[in-house]
Amino acid sequence: MLQTTDDTFDGGYFDEEKSAEVVNSRIGEGADPRLKEVISILTKHLHNAVKEIEPTHEEWFAAIRFLTETGHMCTDWRQEYILLSDVLGVTMLVDAINHRRPSGATPNTILGPFYIEGAPHYPNGANICLDHKGTPTLVRGRIMDVDGNPVEGARIDVWQTNDDGFYDVQQKGEQPEYNLRGVFASEADGRYWFQTVKPRFYPIPDDGPVGKLLGDLHRHPNRAAHMHFIVTADGYDEIITHIFTPDCPYLKEDTVFGVKKDLVADFQPIDDPDMAAEFGMPNPFVMVDWDFVLARKAKANG
Repeated sequence: MLQTTDDTFDGGYFDEEKSAEVVNSRIGEGADPRLKEVISILTKHLHNAVKEIEPTHEEWFAAIRFLTETGHMCTDWRQEYILLSDVLGVTMLVDAINHRRPSGATPNTILGPFYIEGAPHYPNGANICLDHKGTPTLVRGRIMDVDGNPVEGARIDVWQTNDDGFYDVQQKGEQPEYNLRGVFASEADGRYWFQTVKPRFYPIPDDGPVGKLLGDLHRHPNRAAHMHFIVTADGYDEIITHIFTPDCPYLKEDTVFGVKKDLVADFQPIDDPDMAAEFGMPNPFVMVDWDFVLARKAKANG
């Protein structure tokens, strides 16, 4: 039960009702203004949460143990705190705040932990599936600006899991190097196209404290089936995004909240020998038509 005897705030003494104000009053005048703002807001909301929850000492120490175990799980190649941010939806929220774009521009989503630089550059039409597993899929479309004009020479960097649900870096020695990764460039009319396979859903690493938390919350660890893209062109905002399959059972239950409605593509079954021959595809195959719409970079003031 909240107890207070005086509404007057005195920053020198701790008071349950005004606990956040007491803590924030200790921030020195020389502190960086942005740091002061951030810590003050975090302190206020943390204290409000504690007052609403009223945890026992045992519950509070359990929370500290969870954070400690999360830190111990971090290595040079695994960041458990990022995973925690992901499953709480914070990563997507920060990304959304930092990538507000004009109407019609392709929205962002999270980068994910499996992007690597140095993927091979391919001519349009090349096949990035090197292990020959999965449903053959043709992805094609245009790179345009928000006014519908083609963007020539845009860089399209794509990567995805194989048909078993693993990225190549997760199966070194099993998958070919740079399997299902490639870099393409848009042509004069903005067009690009490449061959791949239909993506499938897969679980995030769930053998650590974040995975246990998901289990305790009766939440699954699965990401909706998707392909990753980074699209860049001089003078335009970089797009880091996915496209998702519409038939994935986890489309509305992506464990890191990465799905946006505008990023769900149409994976169309095609049974057309002439079209297959035109694009060098086996018949039948799956086709995705997907345009990326770029917003121009904001001009710097001054």
